[in-house]
Parts: sequence; C-alpha cells; structure tokens
Amino acid sequence: MFSIILALILGGSYLYLRRRDARMLRNGLVLVAACWFAVTGVSQVLAQWFPWTQWITLGIVALTPLAVVVLAGFLISNGLRMIRREGRSLGNLLSLIAGLAVLVLPVIAALLVITLNPVAIGLAALLFFLCSYFGVVFVVFLAYAMVYGRMKHTVSPASVVILGSQIINGKVPPLLRSRLDKGLEVYRRASAQKELAPLLIPSGGQGADESRPEGAAMADYLVAAGAPSEHVVAEEKATTTAENLQFSATIAQDQGRGGAMVIVTNNYHVLRAALLSRKLGLEAQVVGSPSARYFLPSAFLREYVAILTEHKVLHALLCLPFVALTLFLTAALVLASS
Repeated sequence: MFSIILALILGGSYLYLRRRDARMLRNGLVLVAACWFAVTGVSQVLAQWFPWTQWITLGIVALTPLAVVVLAGFLISNGLRMIRREGRSLGNLLSLIAGLAVLVLPVIAALLVITLNPVAIGLAALLFFLCSYFGVVFVVFLAYAMVYGRMKHTVSPASVVILGSQIINGKVPPLLRSRLDKGLEVYRRASAQKELAPLLIPSGGQGADESRPEGAAMADYLVAAGAPSEHVVAEEKATTTAENLQFSATIAQDQGRGGAMVIVTNNYHVLRAALLSRKLGLEAQVVGSPSARYFLPSAFLREYVAILTEHKVLHALLCLPFVALTLFLTAALVLASS
C-alpha cells in the first residue's frame, strides 16, 4: 500500500512539474519513479489477493537473461542495417556498439567475479553500478522523450523555427522534408487562427560536405510548397542546435516576431531541443515530425550521448558515490582475504 501512496504522490508531483515547465528532464525521472512504484504496489496487492500471480513475477525475472539477449540481437541487427543504409559514421554505429556491449559486459563481469580476486570483484561491482546508473538514466531519457514528443503545443506562435539537418546535392532529403512538412502544418494552423501569420524560420548553416546552407535549401522548399516568400526568413549560419535556436530567436526579434515560438525537429530530437530552449531562456515549445523506424534506435542513442556530454560534470559527480562504495567493498574483501 505504501508503494501505491508513493506512486500517487510522485504522479501528482509530475503533473505539477510538467504544468510548470514541461522542458525539464527531472520530469521524466519523477514519471518513471511514479510508474515503478505503481507497478510495485499493484504487484504487491495482486500477490495478496491472488497468490498465483507471484509465479508470473518469477517467470518474468527468469526470462530476464533471454530478454537481454533479444535486446542485444535487435540492436546489433539495427546497427548492421544502419551501416548498409546510412554509412559507417560513429553515430550510425551506436546501436551496433550498444548491442555488443549488452552481450559482452555481463560476460566480462562474470569472468572478473570467478577469479575470486578482490580487486577483480571490485571492478565487476563498479561495472555493475555504472551500467545500472547509465541504464536508468537512459530509461528516464527515453521514456520522457517519448512522452514529450507526443505533447501538443499550446502556444500561439509568433514564429515557427524549423531545425536543419544535412542536405544532399543541394536538395532536401526525406528526413529534413519531414521536419519542413510538419513546420508548414504548424504554420498553416496558426495562420488560420490569428490575424498575423507566424514567421517561418528554416535554420541551418553550410557544412563542409554541403553545396549551400541548409537554411537556404529549406526556404526554397517551403516557398515551393506554398508558403508566402515574405513569411519565410532563412537562418544560414548555425552549426549546432544551440546556435539554431539562438540565431533564429535573433531573426524573430529583428523581424518584430519576438513572442512565443514553436520549434520543429524530428521526434527523436524533440527532448534535447526542448532542454536547450529552456537553458537559453526562450519562450518555446517543441514538436516532432516522424522519422523512419529503422533510424530511431541509433538516433535516440545519439541524443542520449549528447545529453550525457552536455551534463558530464553532473553525471561524474553522481557516479562518485558508486566509485566510493566500490573502493570500500574492495578494501573490505582485501582485508577479509588477508
């Protein structure tokens, strides 16, 4: 019963935090915790009322190793598919690397433990703690990325910012076209609801392997798709998501559209764009466009790594207790064996 009460408290806290500002990763932590305690509480109640349900729980636990193997196989298969379709960049290799890690790390931990060497056992414990920590962080990130990506924007935008991605031979590829079509949808809906249509700002600079700025190619696509040219102002200098947002906000301000903005990107990128917009102090909401399903595992892993990198000091500090605990356990084992 305590777990259910705690789940209700956490659920209420999540709703409050989400209403206050949905662009916070801590919302995902509270949501996942609420779901965990809700499942735990319901399982405890069912076990009291229907004792046979305990066998279902034991069965799920027993199948965990199989689930790990299935997950690893899926990630490896997806990684190989990404290489065939998208090439051998580091970002495209992430699902393959993750799948191999899911298979190999438990084996390494087991080999360290069976040596019965105190230091080796300590390293296995550290490996377990760190994998558990980063696994939980990934679950929080993925869960809230999916939840945030399904939220409807509630602002009446003064501008619609469409984040760029790589263009091919000066043209807009399917991934970027998805963002532009979503941006046009938001623009047309907002135009029908207000007297002054929002400003469309396609944002993206020119990469080393691109023949022209992404923003220029995106602007051409928007105009060809029916957007009035006077409502489209391209941003052509940004090289990162943060610069996309900063430079686009400046353009909106210069054009007299300094109010709320809707930011459009692909669904896997929505949460990180939202976190950055909050960090930059922008009044904005972020919406996502569809992406090819095979692309999503590597894309979400890439976004996860990017968020870890952006908050590396925080995560390093949060890992210190695990390191300290491992050192304590290793010292205790060394003393016990001497």
